[in-house]
Amino acid sequence: MDFGFSAEQRKWYDAAVAFAREQLVDPDFIGRDQRGEFWREGFERCAKFGAAGLPVPREYGGQGEEIETAVAAMEGLGYACPDTGLLFALNASLWTITMPILVFGDDAQKKRFLPGLCDGRSFGANGASEPEAGSDIFSMKTRAERKGDRWVLNGRKVWITGGPVADVYLIFATTDPTKGVLGITAFLIDRDTPGFHVVREIPKLGMRTAPMGELVFEGCELPAENLLGREGRGSRIFNQALEWERGAILASVVGTMQRQLDRCILRARQRKQFGQSIGKFQSVSNRIVDMMTRLETSRFMVYRYAWLKKQGKDATIAASMAKLHVSECFAQNSFDAVRIFGAQGYTVEEGLERDVRDSTGGVLFSGTNDIQRNIIAQHLRI
Repeated sequence: MDFGFSAEQRKWYDAAVAFAREQLVDPDFIGRDQRGEFWREGFERCAKFGAAGLPVPREYGGQGEEIETAVAAMEGLGYACPDTGLLFALNASLWTITMPILVFGDDAQKKRFLPGLCDGRSFGANGASEPEAGSDIFSMKTRAERKGDRWVLNGRKVWITGGPVADVYLIFATTDPTKGVLGITAFLIDRDTPGFHVVREIPKLGMRTAPMGELVFEGCELPAENLLGREGRGSRIFNQALEWERGAILASVVGTMQRQLDRCILRARQRKQFGQSIGKFQSVSNRIVDMMTRLETSRFMVYRYAWLKKQGKDATIAASMAKLHVSECFAQNSFDAVRIFGAQGYTVEEGLERDVRDSTGGVLFSGTNDIQRNIIAQHLRI
């Protein structure tokens, strides 16, 4: 493994930082966060920059870059853009909708959906979770029944990132509950499909600018060409989408952690108490050292996952370890940053309390960290 950026990765990282500083500055960001509003214009700007389709071949509207390069660009966005919700939504659309279509879609589906997802005309959402099917995802109740040359969906999805604002949805349903995993099938659904409804937006603790919603399907009819992959093989699509998400979606968080560290070092140098900078106190300097250690190990985990994917190797466990480690490091670093800034760090205007709220979701989405530990333990045959 090469532990430094390639020329292409450095180009995209630097370009992402410069782009975010210039184009992703929103004077009303604190207000949007408090109101829980998605910044669609910001998403469209990211797409025009190229971030929404980085690993997608140019023939389908993407940039044709390696996953390692995509990860580097996302880290750069995370460093310079404070809107974690926007970047989380951007990554969710890329890794859990765009990539599954790229890998499992036929040529007609790729030509139909990918250009819009890459250039910002379309925003994607992945719908698998249900009220009684969270960690036990394959016990889902949403049914898909074949009627002639069409499919009819009935059911309910909940906790769907981007659900209230998406244009295209990747939805998982069972064609035969008695078959368990082998009954799961994947479908692509446009927002305006009759029988499909976004019934509510769900307020939440953090990442409020990435709206979460509940979806309902009531006699939702789909043409046969909306089936993604093969009937009964949806679990493979779902697992691959989860792997991309677990391994790569937190690349932006690595950038956020770098920004936190830089701010805390500057604070430790400039803030004076008892006649000296607070960085001279061992309790403060040790906390910053721990933050740096978590950052560097997190960066390694994410880029190791991307490297494995580039090599064509099995990256399932690497993705689970990256998700587990980075999310918990982000949560701890966010809390430590608040402590270093003291009362100022506790205020809304400083932005660090938002990092604490945003980081909490990381230990839950894409399969809770307890589930990641179970996956890793199974791999170790414990």
